[in-house]
Amino acid sequence: MPPDTISSDDRPDPESWSTLKRFLPYLWPRDNPGLRWRIVIAMMLVLLAKGVTLALPFAYKEAVDTMAGPASTGTVVALALVAAYALGRFTSLMFDNLRNIVFERVGQAATLSLAEDVFHRLHRLSLRFHLSRRTGEVTKIIERGTKSIDMMLYFLLFNIAPTAIELIAVGVIFYINFGWELVAATAFTVVTYIAVTRWITEWRTKLRREMNDLDGMALSRAVDSLLNYETVKYFGAETREEKRYSQSARAYAEAAIKSENSLGILNMTQSFITNALMAAAMAYTVWGWSKGELTVGDLVLVNTFLMQLFRPLDLLGWVYRTIRQGLVDMAQMFDLIDTNVEVEDRPGAPALVVRRPSIAFDNVRFGYEKERTILDGLSFEVPAGEHYAIVGPSGAGKSTIARLLFRFYDPQSGRVLIDGQDIAEMTQTSVRSAIGIVPQDSVLFNDTIGYNIAYGSDDASQDDVLAAARGAAIMPFIEKLPQGLETEVGERGLKLSGGEKQRVAIARTLVKNPPILMLDEATSALDTRTEQEILSTLRKVSKDRTTISIAHRLSTISDANRILVLDNGRLAESGTHDELLRADGLYAEMWARQATEREGANTLATPAP
Repeated sequence: MPPDTISSDDRPDPESWSTLKRFLPYLWPRDNPGLRWRIVIAMMLVLLAKGVTLALPFAYKEAVDTMAGPASTGTVVALALVAAYALGRFTSLMFDNLRNIVFERVGQAATLSLAEDVFHRLHRLSLRFHLSRRTGEVTKIIERGTKSIDMMLYFLLFNIAPTAIELIAVGVIFYINFGWELVAATAFTVVTYIAVTRWITEWRTKLRREMNDLDGMALSRAVDSLLNYETVKYFGAETREEKRYSQSARAYAEAAIKSENSLGILNMTQSFITNALMAAAMAYTVWGWSKGELTVGDLVLVNTFLMQLFRPLDLLGWVYRTIRQGLVDMAQMFDLIDTNVEVEDRPGAPALVVRRPSIAFDNVRFGYEKERTILDGLSFEVPAGEHYAIVGPSGAGKSTIARLLFRFYDPQSGRVLIDGQDIAEMTQTSVRSAIGIVPQDSVLFNDTIGYNIAYGSDDASQDDVLAAARGAAIMPFIEKLPQGLETEVGERGLKLSGGEKQRVAIARTLVKNPPILMLDEATSALDTRTEQEILSTLRKVSKDRTTISIAHRLSTISDANRILVLDNGRLAESGTHDELLRADGLYAEMWARQATEREGANTLATPAP
């Protein structure tokens, strides 16, 4: 299936700063005036700190000029100026740190808000999207995107804006004290610095983008391999997996080397430009001093201003790189937010109200791809309280019925009805709350048994969990465990056996207490003895509920009220077990084949005399 994402042509382009526009509402939240006031206060502290910083070189200059005069008359003044200079440096640092304290909550709130928006979106994307994306890759995109938010806020407000203010102020000061020549040289140097920094950074951004892609690929391969640990062991494929990971990691290492080397080139170029201006400006001041037009203090003044200017200017290169990389990372995260939601509730959609939990498929056509139809005009009805089974060859569309019933997809034509209501017109939450499922592979959270059972309902109490555990016949097993319900089940529930996982899944469904029960190959992965035990439990659980059993082994559903036989997405046969055998059609053929397979297996299992 193709990825359900927006095309690369529609992605936010960091170079057009469209990503930054998307980001600004998180910086200035309309619904939180407290955070907006924090930003205003932080900016006032920035201006105060910058004002003090711009005054410091004058105190330094006057102290030097005073010391160049008679010591008897200038000592007290020089000491006062030195004290003022030291106090100013402390005051500037104090304002900067107060600014950080005031602003910290803003940064964390923006990070939290965007992370919640992305997580919210991911849970509303279609099953198609999640089947086509690698979990490790998506996780890495979210991690990089959220980490970039705080830095983006900090640099935009407290580096770029103050640096621009300082550049203008220094230009005015230089013009008043030294003339237009020094202003022109400074402006030319700054423009050259910014242009070269941008040009090299754009080149580095491409390298970083490639490095990010390779990093995501390496992580996704590692996560995929570890999640399928048992499969790797079954096929003795450790070396193969290590080789695949090593290829991705090696490609990432090469990209990282190129990226770091380009950083060295950028740093050397920036240093050459700034030091060239420093040498020219100080030489100009010395020349003025030699003509008697400038003082020694003027040399100190120019040096101090340029040093103060170079500090944020040097940082500006790093800030620009960080912002550009942050925009790339955030653009990838906004890609996730912009991914089309395939199944959406219609505006004003009502909740499904189930009084008689009947199910009907009315001329349903559906395919995961337009070129391949899975269900071709399928129609059937399951009366309330009945147990129906759906069987058929592989690829006939059995599991697709469950996905359509849960509204993971909407049919391309036709209707799916519950209690006579078209579920496409109802809210997804209400539809899914009416259905419980016990799947073939019951995946559990890496938490306790109690947590996994209680997951069936938001407000499940301890009594509900215990009652469900007894109903699923797993309580005797839990009572034998030293930690009981607090026993950890491990990743995907791998610490439990197949039968134990199925019973936890049954208990979880009992906590949900839905009027409709879907059994999707619920026992096909179990041994015969465990299967019979689970079937016995499922028969008790499904009593007084509308139940649909999707099965491969026909012996597990022979007692169903009615059996629907699918073939090529159509309803080929329908009837009870005995009726279908007498009809001598597809069902009878499948039954005979499975009976032959069972007899063959029994013959092989019988020891020779």
